[in-house]
Amino acid sequence: MLKSVKMIFGTGILVLLLALPLLSGCKGSDSREKVDDTVETLAGKKQVDQMKKMEKDIDNIVDQQTEKLDQFDEEESEEE
Repeated sequence: MLKSVKMIFGTGILVLLLALPLLSGCKGSDSREKVDDTVETLAGKKQVDQMKKMEKDIDNIVDQQTEKLDQFDEEESEEE
């Protein structure tokens, strides 16, 4: 009986020690992020994302300028 308990306990520790390295290399590691970043750069995804962001920024600027011009026109027509 004592021998089987020691064997089960030893096997449990062995399984735990073997499982730790598998769990430590999870998806959120720094090296994984660097690899993903490099792949996105090589695939051109970053440039596409930057261009989309620039396009949105330009659209926002155009909208703001249009609103300013509309306000200016309204103020000018009120003065007349």
